[in-house]
Amino acid sequence: TAEATCRLVKELGGTIVGLSFLIELTELKGREKLSGYEVHSLIQYPI
Repeated sequence: TAEATCRLVKELGGTIVGLSFLIELTELKGREKLSGYEVHSLIQYPI
């Protein structure tokens, strides 16, 4: 998941400047889980 990837990058000393997605499934509440990052998506789709 994007959340797990962010944790891994930070554990390895990396810096995340933002996250970009083609499609965002809004009902999964990914933006809430990634609230500490700038998140962009081209399409927001309710499931």
